[in-house]
Amino acid sequence: MKTVTIVDYGLCNLDSVRRAVEELGASALVTDRAVDVDGAERLILPGVGAYPDAMRNLRRQGLDRAMGEAVFGRDVPFLGICLGMQLLASKSLEGGSTEGLGWIDGDVRLLEPGPGARVPHVGWNDVVLERASPLFRGVAAAQDFYFVHSYAFRPASDETVVGRTWCGADAFAAAVQRDDRIFGVQFHPEKSQRAGFQIVKNFLEL
Repeated sequence: MKTVTIVDYGLCNLDSVRRAVEELGASALVTDRAVDVDGAERLILPGVGAYPDAMRNLRRQGLDRAMGEAVFGRDVPFLGICLGMQLLASKSLEGGSTEGLGWIDGDVRLLEPGPGARVPHVGWNDVVLERASPLFRGVAAAQDFYFVHSYAFRPASDETVVGRTWCGADAFAAAVQRDDRIFGVQFHPEKSQRAGFQIVKNFLEL
């Protein structure tokens, strides 16, 4: 049985992610210990809340180092969800400027939807795919997923963007990928019904 290590840094929606992994036939290990990340086979970094708090907690617990060594040292597949995707960025402008993991060049900025649209961006939106990705195998090129966020990741290169969606007039990256093992989704696959579970299933099958 495959084991997925779900990283707990104090700002995570853990139960729904764990249940999704287990319903798809894998074992889920929820942990806040770097030593568990050192032995991970697959990593999921979920999260909600403030970027500065998230990075502070990851560094305090040594989880940033452990994740980096697993992904870049042992080629462990990684999936960041919502805030977990934003943490891949070089920095965030939320509450000032906070250095991120820096795995994908770019920054995180407040959504700018324009007149008539609200922030936070909450609800179902189409994700329009811009390139092929194993994470979206078996998923329609324009498919609804569930979002809850006020900030968005702005990658420096379009080559890392897998799909986009919109909050009013603001188009932003809804899914990103680096190499063949680092993935991020701004939406919540664990709350996105059949299409969301297909995303998690594809991650388990990498």
